Amino acid sequence: MKERIPVVTEEQARSVAVHIPSELGYEKVAMEAAAAAAKRMGFSPDRIQDLKTAVSEACMNAIEHGNQADAGTQVVVVLTLEPERLEVNVADEGRQPLPLKVPEPGRPEDHRGWGMFLIRHLMDEVEFSTEPHGGNQVKMVIYLDK
Repeated sequence: MKERIPVVTEEQARSVAVHIPSELGYEKVAMEAAAAAAKRMGFSPDRIQDLKTAVSEACMNAIEHGNQADAGTQVVVVLTLEPERLEVNVADEGRQPLPLKVPEPGRPEDHRGWGMFLIRHLMDEVEFSTEPHGGNQVKMVIYLDK
């Protein structure tokens, strides 16, 4: 019997999903996947570097804070390529929800807070959310400047 090929939506056809374990170092896999997608789309080297930094920071936050470095959990990164923009969604399993108040970067007592600061300043659009069923998500958008 011939196997049926599932119907794929237009959005799914231009999306790439990367599943990484919650271990520091694997954020580089997601970072390089995002860079490859951006290069394919024609982003400049500077914008690709901004994207790589933001994806890396989002993944490290998901690994360290959201999943509390539990190697049995995953971080899912979905890249959606559109004609004028690249959308990146980074989702964790939410062992720890997002903080209600984001720490200010550069505090002398702990040097924390730089990840969200960098993400917000390097991407064109950023949205942080906690899912009702658990899990945190960061949606980042970077526009293609032609």
